[in-house]
Amino acid sequence: MAEPSIEEHLGLVGWAAEGKGIGGMLKTRIEDFRVEEMAKIPALDPKGRFTVVRASLTNWETNRFLKRMADACGISRKRVFSSGMKDKRAVTTQILVVDAPQKKVEQIAIKDSVIEVIGRTHQKIGMGDHDGNRFTITVRGCSDSNGKPIDGKEAMRRVNEIRSRMPQRMGADAFPNWIGPQRFGATRPVTPEVGRAVIEDDYERACSLYLGMEGQNSSEDVDVFRAKWRETRDPKACLEIIPRHLGYERGILESLLKNPEDWLQAYKSLPHSLQLLTIHSLQSLTFNHALAARLAADVSLIEPVIGDLVAPVQGNGRIDVSKMAYVSESNLERCKRNCQLGRLSVTGPLPGRNAPFAEGLPGELEQQAIEDTGLSDVSWMVPRIPRLTSSGTRRPLSVPFQSFLVEEAPDISDSSLSQRWEQGPLEGDMWHPDGASLRLKFTLPPGTYATVLMRELMRSPLDHY
Repeated sequence: MAEPSIEEHLGLVGWAAEGKGIGGMLKTRIEDFRVEEMAKIPALDPKGRFTVVRASLTNWETNRFLKRMADACGISRKRVFSSGMKDKRAVTTQILVVDAPQKKVEQIAIKDSVIEVIGRTHQKIGMGDHDGNRFTITVRGCSDSNGKPIDGKEAMRRVNEIRSRMPQRMGADAFPNWIGPQRFGATRPVTPEVGRAVIEDDYERACSLYLGMEGQNSSEDVDVFRAKWRETRDPKACLEIIPRHLGYERGILESLLKNPEDWLQAYKSLPHSLQLLTIHSLQSLTFNHALAARLAADVSLIEPVIGDLVAPVQGNGRIDVSKMAYVSESNLERCKRNCQLGRLSVTGPLPGRNAPFAEGLPGELEQQAIEDTGLSDVSWMVPRIPRLTSSGTRRPLSVPFQSFLVEEAPDISDSSLSQRWEQGPLEGDMWHPDGASLRLKFTLPPGTYATVLMRELMRSPLDHY
């Protein structure tokens, strides 16, 4: 029996509509992927404790930047607040709240960032507090599935054709709310497997996976480092060859060098947000598999059936999980009508200690997803790091997109193109340097993934995003 592909492992299988994709690659240039957070500025008060800034970052992973900013202010990372994690290889803009004096924040100078101080406030911000994200994304090297280039006219036609067919299953301007590949580690889906080790209380395996698990299309120095760990499990030897940018791996190794058998402490060297992400990504596997199972069984993602759990949709597109309701014969038509009006959303499972599951056919599909992801007997308790214990929740199965625009983009041939572009297409790739470039613009609610919408239109292999 053949090993499942990464897409199959992550539950990223199926489409909202039939059609030929445009192929191509994302992020061949950092400037080709732009994210602007749509957020209200916290109420300003000159006497406020916190400093509000607008940060524009180029090629910064959010966690690393927030740590660098905290260090520059001489404060803990926990005292810098954001409402969302953004893509690394991108140009991003977002609101941050810093628990530090305004004068100190004004003196910060960090490479590849622009920090605009807005004022003082009494308010923190939390994850998901923004209204959404505005994306401007350029796809380069559009091609057929066989790798032959297509021109701009044909690429535009395919995008518009897929978009015109999506309402048949999804309603107007909506797409499946899969959790995107970056949540799992993309072509090195290590994050959920680390989370699996954590909920099984096996921190040695968690650390070893994070250090040594292989990935696709990694650079040679990274491959050598990870192989060294798998072969020797020697922190000192691995620190001698570790690539500079693997800062989290360095932290684990340095912890092990000081305390060779303290795997729990080594794992806890990871940022708190990354520790939590390992649990969330494991939950996300079940959600993606449940969504894919509904598509495969031709069960609607937008129109409820008996046994579904529906939740009210709030103004920013998020759902109110505290007011969920089961769909029954008595309320089926009312729930259908409210889903059509955008007041309710059909939900899927993010399992945990107390998470509810659907009943009837939807429930059977969700239980199968739990089994397929190997999580049937999991308690979701993390006794040695209690803050990682998860109650679980639900997530909308579909998500709307707005302000959609597609246009041809000029071709670029300069040194800012990625190394992979310079190397040319490999066997099995779905891009060509002579293919057209398209620029797409759209807005999404918080917590949703632009790469999932782009996947629907591109249909390229996972490592093209």
